[in-house]
Amino acid sequence: MNREDRIAALKRATEERIVILDGAMGTMIQYHKPQEEDFRGDRFRDHHRDLKGDSDILAITRPDLIRQIHADYFEAGADIATTNTFNANAISQEDYDLQDYAREMNVAAAQVAREAADDWTARTPDRPRFVAGSLGPTNRTASISPDVNNPGYRNVTFDELVEAYADQARGLIEGGVDIMMIETVFDTLNAKAAGFAILQVYDEVGFSLPLMVSDTITDLSGRNLSGQTVEAFWYSMRHLKPFAIGLNCSFGADQLRPVVAELSAVADTLLSVHPNAGLPNEMGEYDESPEEMAGKLEEWAKEGFLNIVGGCCGTTPEHLRAIAEAVAPYPPREVPRAKPELRLSGLEPFVHA
Repeated sequence: MNREDRIAALKRATEERIVILDGAMGTMIQYHKPQEEDFRGDRFRDHHRDLKGDSDILAITRPDLIRQIHADYFEAGADIATTNTFNANAISQEDYDLQDYAREMNVAAAQVAREAADDWTARTPDRPRFVAGSLGPTNRTASISPDVNNPGYRNVTFDELVEAYADQARGLIEGGVDIMMIETVFDTLNAKAAGFAILQVYDEVGFSLPLMVSDTITDLSGRNLSGQTVEAFWYSMRHLKPFAIGLNCSFGADQLRPVVAELSAVADTLLSVHPNAGLPNEMGEYDESPEEMAGKLEEWAKEGFLNIVGGCCGTTPEHLRAIAEAVAPYPPREVPRAKPELRLSGLEPFVHA
């Protein structure tokens, strides 16, 4: 299938059923316990910094491992694989002095995911598989000072974020993704930089891909780190005309449900959700079983909240299999029709008929 055919097939799938996004990449990488030599490979054997922990480099040094993780999720029922590129941007890669390799990481990760998706599409041609290019939030925030003694200080500019995200987007498109996904948004200004960069790259390449945007809530008040409510966040992102808007990471399904319900009521596009497997315990691990998590997300499907669903931190192929089976009997959420109103956003939404 070519790019246009895959995008058409994706849109048909979302009209027919709840589409399944994969689970946590980081959780599965940790499960395989890669060592320093895995992160270095032959390519970076003599690199002057420790690389263990830089999961994004594994698409270059251990593509077999990343390909197997994608295959495990597809076998469990995923329709969409998310590329191993959450921190594959020049800003985050400065921690390892690998910023010059960011684009290559994205190309390699997209190609690995594309190979896995195409393999599973060949096995099940009536159910094609897709690839979403993951653009994470970076390790800096454009809205908040990292220095409590200097509230006006920023350690990154909007233009620097745009440059890094554009470089990442070019690599993902070159590698063959079907979707661009701005995910785990804790700072809306970072997300706006990512969106602006992606639109610039679409102009460069002469075509566009479906765009997904996924916010993350940092406390039970229902706001992200930069202080926006989920409704205000939607109004901040709506001009990008995303294929899907949603929420990921944050909490487990219990705590996230009220925010999902709020977003479902106002978003006149598809809704995607991939929560954590509960809240982390004192060891930083996630205890919610596949059956527990699937039962909670089945309730969301019953209530008509879901168009796309998957898992974030702590989830595994076993979680995903249980989720896919639990939501399969239910139709996808009906996208509401938005009334013509003035919609503005600061930290709070402002709507005026």
